[in-house]
Amino acid sequence: MAERNDGEKRNLTVFGTETEFDGVLEFRDRLVITGKFNGTIIAPGGDLQIAKKAVCTVDKIDANSIVVSGNIKGNMNAAERVEICSGSVVESDITTARIRIANNVEYSGQVKMLEEEPSVDLFSVASDEFKKAMLVHSDVVK
Repeated sequence: MAERNDGEKRNLTVFGTETEFDGVLEFRDRLVITGKFNGTIIAPGGDLQIAKKAVCTVDKIDANSIVVSGNIKGNMNAAERVEICSGSVVESDITTARIRIANNVEYSGQVKMLEEEPSVDLFSVASDEFKKAMLVHSDVVK
């Protein structure tokens, strides 16, 4: 799981192997699913982990990062990254900034990469500095 270095203490919630959840789930910290989940996951700043024996059928997942070691069917959107570990079965259209798919993964779907924004704050620099940053950024994207 991705750890944040901002000194903020983050909660970890684990849905055990005997847990079955149907519905809409919202969280902001870290969640590990080891059981069964059906529904929608909304976690704008949250980190989600789907454990090895977990089975998830989702309409969609919106999270900061998603690590899949089990089975998942449904669309995934991750602002930071998606990691699909060896032995996983994934049927999903994925939208993310970074993706890692290990060997021995059954995957079907499409991947759309998010373009990272320039590291310059538009409101804190002079217009010529911003233009230079955009030019550098456009060279990197090509």
